Amino acid sequence: MSATEPGSSNDPAADTPGLEQILAELAGIRGDMLSNESRAQRHLAEIHTNYRESARNLLHYLTLRRRDLRPLQRTLAALGVSSLGRAESNVLASLDAVLSVLGHLVQGSRQTAADEARNVEFARGERLLAEHADALLGPVTPGRPVRIMVTMPSEAADDYLLVHQLLQQGMDCMRINCAHDDAAAWTRMIEHLKQAERSLGRSCRVFMDLAGPKLRTGPLEPGPAVIRIHPGRDVYGRVTAPARVWLGPEESPRSPPSPANACLPVPSPWLARLQVGDVVKFNDARGSRRSFKVIDVTDRGCWTAAARTAYIVPGTRLLQVSGEGRPDARECRVGTFTPKESVISLQKDDLLIVTRDLKPGRAATYDGTGKLLTPAMIGCTIPEVFDHVRAGESIWFDDGKISGVIEKVEPSQVRVRITQEYLRAVNLRADKGINLPDSEMCIAAMTDKDIEDLSFVVQHADIVGLSFANRAEDVASLQRRLANLGSRPPAIVLKIETRRGFESLPDMLLTAMRAPLCGVMIARGDLAVECGFERLAEVQEEILWLCEAAHVPVIWATQVLETLAKEGQPSRAEISDAAMGLRAECVMLNKGPYILRAVRALDDILRRMHSHQAKKRSMLRALRLAHTLPIESDSPR
Repeated sequence: MSATEPGSSNDPAADTPGLEQILAELAGIRGDMLSNESRAQRHLAEIHTNYRESARNLLHYLTLRRRDLRPLQRTLAALGVSSLGRAESNVLASLDAVLSVLGHLVQGSRQTAADEARNVEFARGERLLAEHADALLGPVTPGRPVRIMVTMPSEAADDYLLVHQLLQQGMDCMRINCAHDDAAAWTRMIEHLKQAERSLGRSCRVFMDLAGPKLRTGPLEPGPAVIRIHPGRDVYGRVTAPARVWLGPEESPRSPPSPANACLPVPSPWLARLQVGDVVKFNDARGSRRSFKVIDVTDRGCWTAAARTAYIVPGTRLLQVSGEGRPDARECRVGTFTPKESVISLQKDDLLIVTRDLKPGRAATYDGTGKLLTPAMIGCTIPEVFDHVRAGESIWFDDGKISGVIEKVEPSQVRVRITQEYLRAVNLRADKGINLPDSEMCIAAMTDKDIEDLSFVVQHADIVGLSFANRAEDVASLQRRLANLGSRPPAIVLKIETRRGFESLPDMLLTAMRAPLCGVMIARGDLAVECGFERLAEVQEEILWLCEAAHVPVIWATQVLETLAKEGQPSRAEISDAAMGLRAECVMLNKGPYILRAVRALDDILRRMHSHQAKKRSMLRALRLAHTLPIESDSPR
């Protein structure tokens, strides 16, 4: 028997049982796709013409993914046929191509002209996504298919050079977080951007991010007003460097000209008499005798050096002892300064009371034997959320650093039992995020402040970010408000940062697609807490798949190159994470002292990886490593 004859071992159709059954299964899926599309005609009629094809493709993809396709994929791969693993942007065309090949295997018939024409649609899906991304985020930078978005620090309002350099290094989109600064600062940031665009001949979109409802911890009672001053010591406790203590005028406080270990406010007349070589003596808060030596005098204040540890409180008496030739001594008292930040120390099995008001919270108190007297308590910024929580539901604080379970819901407070497994206590501070991933909350995505900010956003922004988008109604509400504020409203980007937002994404996409432009941001910080850190990789993949099926651009956000932006040196893991940004149409960087370095690094990473990866598809460029085969080596084996 010839190797090419039917029934031979090289004939995949002969070795694959139930090929007709597979063909029937795929035909059934296709029928379901068209049936679901037909039933959705009323909804599709509301979709903007820019997204009409995309909405149909999204419905087809959702139909395809209702079943476990893995057994089918393995069979198709064995036949050398597409396993539909790259079907997101062109679902029906991909399915029809597979049906055509299988029909040829089963019936020996060649695909029809209609089938060939349908296969042209493969390029259409990718083209639609590219067009939507260009319209929303601006054209791509040559050599880099993914845009870079940068969050503006407050300094950008007064530092034109910073904005100019960011645009020069590759920023494609300026992000302004409306949770910070004000309209006057936002205006100056945008004016700096326009000036930089004219100077460099580059364009850049303006993305304004609504703050949204921030569920956070309330204030804490102030801690003790005490400053600890301590010199540098080696492992044996020997002083290696004295502490640098800045003495400044209490009437007009000024920052020291260089970093200080401590800053103390003192009366100006007393300060003006200090000279280099003087000694300042005092008894610290413990009653220990201590002294500073004056080592430099400026018109803004004085530098002193402390060789021993000291604790200073407001009112500490300072005595100036003059150097040689000036026997007089003068004294003053240290002025007031900000109390030390208070914290609540928590560990496993501790009880935390979360109150419905913003009365300052406090740490737990204990009796002399270490038994609990009063549990720790802290307020929250949105007390009405506790109308929707139930005992047994989980609660997280401070970006998932502290976990707990709700034990009891009372009229004025909620009792939380800490469940984290850390070996040592973790500190909870004021103004830290609270997440309730198990609770069914009905909180509007926009606050009164967001609604007020919209007037500015409509006039100045190309894109508005809807924070904590949870329901299709949240999207529709923002669309209505934008329509009432102007004839050319900015495009909406849905920030997916909650479990409910993730689960409602198909509905929210179809609502957002009623407008000519829209996008999605994967806000991975809160999303990881809400869905579980171990599920984040899976969840962000699903968001990418759905958005590609809808031909909706995606912004890859949260903690991208964060260590580099904040500390100047990236971790190895975040380099790989940044490279994953090629799966999206835009990557967002947060602010930090080294943000310019982060933009340069991200630009380089994305350019290098572009030749290796595009969405889910590996790009098989020539590898330098492959140019020399081991068998061609002259060295003995």
